[in-house]
Order: sequence, then structure tokens, then C-alpha cells
Amino acid sequence: MANKMTIKEEICKGCGLCIEVCPKKIIAIALGRINSKGYKPSAITDINQCIACGMCAIMCPDSAIKVEKE
Repeated sequence: MANKMTIKEEICKGCGLCIEVCPKKIIAIALGRINSKGYKPSAITDINQCIACGMCAIMCPDSAIKVEKE
């Protein structure tokens, strides 16, 4: 099992806090998607670079991110 980070797009408000704290800079706003609440959610750009540090999940004010370490 590899490191895994998932974002619940329906909960994410696209605040960008996870983007700022990611040490690998592999999270970005998904400009092509809008959730049912009208927000552009965050998305991971390269899961293979994720080190599962959990900083994104800690910073998320809506608990929309889950991180699993191998």
C-alpha cells in the first residue's frame, strides 16, 4: 500500500490552507471542477510525491482531508 491522501470534494471550500502547508507542493485548486456548494475544491496533483505528513489534514478547517501512511 502506498501513501494515500483523499479530499472530500463536497466538503472542501477551496480555502487553500492545505496548499500553503504542503511541503511537497502537490496540492492545487481544481479549477475545472465545482462542487455542489459552488466551491472549487483542492485536489492532489501527484499522489506519488505524497509523504503522508498529514499537515494538509491538520490545517483543513472542514476536516475534508484524510491521509493514510503505508
